[in-house]
Amino acid sequence: MSDARLEQFKADIADMRIRDPAVGRESLLLWAGVAGLVAGIALTVISFFLSKNTNSALDQADYHVFALIGVAVTVAGAALFVRYSVAAFLRFWLARLIYEQRVQTDRIVAAREQGVTSTL
Repeated sequence: MSDARLEQFKADIADMRIRDPAVGRESLLLWAGVAGLVAGIALTVISFFLSKNTNSALDQADYHVFALIGVAVTVAGAALFVRYSVAAFLRFWLARLIYEQRVQTDRIVAAREQGVTSTL
């Protein structure tokens, strides 16, 4: 990519006012999803073992509720993690696609300027 084209690309990105995802809320929510996954699994496993170590049906019911809360936290954490990790991947993929399309367009324009015609 030529320097002029690179500067034009940087100017276009600056005009879009796209914030850096690494310092934004997205990074925080990605790590919150990971923490939710870990905490939910831990809460579920601990509640399971605590419910097996008691003979009181009331205590077992409480532990089962905690285990279900752990499952819900795990599912929510997984959803956050998947959403923000896929968003980061798709952002990279889109930038790569735009770059490749611009390179292809530059090749076509250069070929037309030289008078070369070919079948695509």
